[in-house]
Amino acid sequence: GFVIGSEMSGGARRMYVKDCTFLGTDVGLRFKSTRGRGGVVEDIWIDGIRMIDIPTEPLSFNLYYEGKSPVPEEGDEPTKQVIAPKPVDETTPVFRKIYINNVTCNGAACAFLFNGLPEMKISEVEIKNSLFKAKKGGILAQVDGVLLENVEIVPEKGSKLLYQDAHNVVIK
Repeated sequence: GFVIGSEMSGGARRMYVKDCTFLGTDVGLRFKSTRGRGGVVEDIWIDGIRMIDIPTEPLSFNLYYEGKSPVPEEGDEPTKQVIAPKPVDETTPVFRKIYINNVTCNGAACAFLFNGLPEMKISEVEIKNSLFKAKKGGILAQVDGVLLENVEIVPEKGSKLLYQDAHNVVIK
């Protein structure tokens, strides 16, 4: 699919992704980094993405790429494991101001995964007018400021959404 990361020290800004179809790709829209790599990823616009048979997540934000995470990448339920925040400096990755519209996914392991850092949550993400059909619902972990507007999540089993240290989540 479309990937931003994992080495993000230079950052990524003002990108526009439109009218793509992903069939059986590992992950559809993937944003990844980890502590120590730094960089700011912001002002990303995504519109009109169609996905079918995605083995993991159609939308993945993972700031524990190749590191210890409190949320398994396979999309299992969040654990009660607590990872302590580290000091924020130039090596702390920042993912914010990402706008996603008109995404459909028919078939995935997990509707979506947001897995930020305790010291730098994934923030200012909007998902609008989208449909995610998956085995499991979506996971919002270590986020601050997520809008889900006109978003339908259809899990085969379990909850539509699981939260772990999620703040300012608005569902319309």
